[in-house]
Amino acid sequence: MRYVLGMTLQELSAAVTESGLPTFRARQIYDGALKNVAISDMTTLSKDLRARLAEEYVANSVRVVEQVVSRIDGTKKLLFGLSDGNVVEGVLMHYKYGYTLCLSTQVGCRMNCAFCASGIGGLIRNLTAEEMVGEVVAASATVSDSTKPRNVTNLVLMGTGEPLDNYDNVIRFLRLITDKDGLDFSPRNISLSTCGLVPYIDKLAEEDMAINLTISLHNPFTEERKQIMPVTNSYSVEEVVEASRRYFDKTGRRVYFEYCMIKGENDTLRHATKIATLLKGFPTHVNLIRLNYVEEKGLKGTDSVDIDSFLKALNERGVSATLRRSMGSDIDGACGQLRRKYTGGAV
Repeated sequence: MRYVLGMTLQELSAAVTESGLPTFRARQIYDGALKNVAISDMTTLSKDLRARLAEEYVANSVRVVEQVVSRIDGTKKLLFGLSDGNVVEGVLMHYKYGYTLCLSTQVGCRMNCAFCASGIGGLIRNLTAEEMVGEVVAASATVSDSTKPRNVTNLVLMGTGEPLDNYDNVIRFLRLITDKDGLDFSPRNISLSTCGLVPYIDKLAEEDMAINLTISLHNPFTEERKQIMPVTNSYSVEEVVEASRRYFDKTGRRVYFEYCMIKGENDTLRHATKIATLLKGFPTHVNLIRLNYVEEKGLKGTDSVDIDSFLKALNERGVSATLRRSMGSDIDGACGQLRRKYTGGAV
């Protein structure tokens, strides 16, 4: 089968032409797929043509199999079903400027971070570029606003998986999603989060995309970070920060650092001072995050009073930092939790 969302319009046009169909059919098929319409439901095509195309093409292999909506802020936790029976998660958040989708790049994850449910069970497989585009299209279809060509305005590659561990498929996805004939996202509205795979950060800087880079830091001391993020055994904190500086120098895009507040682990004045030293002279921003409790992990989040003290310490030391607003806290907003409930804890 050929997957429409895994192709550019030009590639689809070439395929359609080879099948003996006029080129304009490719635009009709592509437009339908981008609106999450199945081949069999594309009324711009004749019934016979739909039947013929359905034997060869799939518009979107991804479907929403479950969605949970927060009663607090309207955030949607989406469970996407894949063609092989696997499921991945996405979070659709509504802001004043539009909708931001946090999407997954892998089924499972092999980074095994101590605070994250996504890595429980390890990595199952990488997602294809078509499946990642499919997440965006399927999520957009859950929003009832027909006045816009697409309802998702911003993308965050921060769901299940380490994006740079699936480098080739993620780059293909980014090129598809920013294509002018496709969904036409601006690179400025796309953020990629990584735990710090240094060679791939440098490689990404050379891709001429200038998307936003986010580093999952979570501890500024290399030896301590190793205890919660095994990737640090390969790349020290200093190496990750230096790669981030190179990314900024090459792309001009501000780098963000994510920092989950873990009680008794990374929330002292000593940690705040070290962060300030690491980021001195670097135009970046630190997002402090309240830890979502994961039963299998057992780590507890820092209380509000100590988070406020930590934030104050960072600001006093010249670090641009804020506490990120919690979204979807009543619907298992953290990555991996809904998937594990759906699968009964199986991977």
